[in-house]
Amino acid sequence: MLRNRQRLYWTLQIGGWALYGFVQISASVIASVSTAISYQRILFLAYEAFFCLTISHGYRYFINRWRWLSLGMPRLIPRVLLSAMTLGLVMYVFRIPASIPLGLFNKEKVLDAFNIVGQSFYYGILFFLWSVFYFIYNYFERYNTSLKLEASVKEIELNNLKSQLNPHFIFNALNSIRALVDENPEKSKMAINQLSNILRNSLVADKRGLTKFGDELKMVKDYLGLETIRFEERLKTEFDIDPASKGFLVPPLMIQTLVENGVKHGISKLTEGGTIQVKAKVEQNRLRISIRNSGRYHLNGHKKRGGLGLSNTAQRLKLLYGKDAHFAISNESDNFVLTELTIPHLTNT
Repeated sequence: MLRNRQRLYWTLQIGGWALYGFVQISASVIASVSTAISYQRILFLAYEAFFCLTISHGYRYFINRWRWLSLGMPRLIPRVLLSAMTLGLVMYVFRIPASIPLGLFNKEKVLDAFNIVGQSFYYGILFFLWSVFYFIYNYFERYNTSLKLEASVKEIELNNLKSQLNPHFIFNALNSIRALVDENPEKSKMAINQLSNILRNSLVADKRGLTKFGDELKMVKDYLGLETIRFEERLKTEFDIDPASKGFLVPPLMIQTLVENGVKHGISKLTEGGTIQVKAKVEQNRLRISIRNSGRYHLNGHKKRGGLGLSNTAQRLKLLYGKDAHFAISNESDNFVLTELTIPHLTNT
């Protein structure tokens, strides 16, 4: 990474000042169309471009040493202006020795105050423009690095959240399957396939940024199929799915976690059991998912028990969508809890 940045710097540095020298020589040739330009003049202009490269490189050294890249604009601008004008004067002075052996030295012209100010100001403008390009490049480079770091942090946070998703139902599912092996072998085979699908999706979830809602829905149905074995007639399921919703992309395991939350904190607490309803509807190019479960939502009770699934959901949505997603859970009535989730339409990345 550092080597690439150094290579880019020298490419731009050498290329930029070489272009400046070429333009200067070309302009002199055009201006001297009536009389051929001397090779001494060409050498002097080439030296001038080389010396500009040397001075600007030394200037860069002091910019980094004095940490000007970390300064705010009010403190940076006067420093850059003063440095550019100073370097302009330095450039004017150091071009004099090169003009002597080339026979271009004119004492009266060199020592003329108006010429000194004019030429120094000209070179100062060059170094000021160089400073502007250099600072702009570095600010963009730092901004891109900041974005990459932020993206990495978000990815780490998302992976941590995914790793915390609670697969507590697996133990109960295995016990239910074991009870079915002798009683209903065919049903036990189907349950094993459902559990296998859930485990497979859980293992690959951290490798996928987003997954199709249709695939997530299959996992939810497998999960509820396993829970139906455990709760038997105490658990009823209902689905109302808009066909247009299946192509939407959602965070993997999120819907399954919310359904699991409804079973764990709602239906499992009721002696008579209850119902899980999953509804998905597309409205104004946004996917609205509603999950209803029998029971009551107690905020303090959920906090005491950890509320990990709900906390993860809120954090993942914030990291992935910012303010474009909506998540809420509330008591719809005395007997039902409503969990609502609205996700914008995204493409898989």
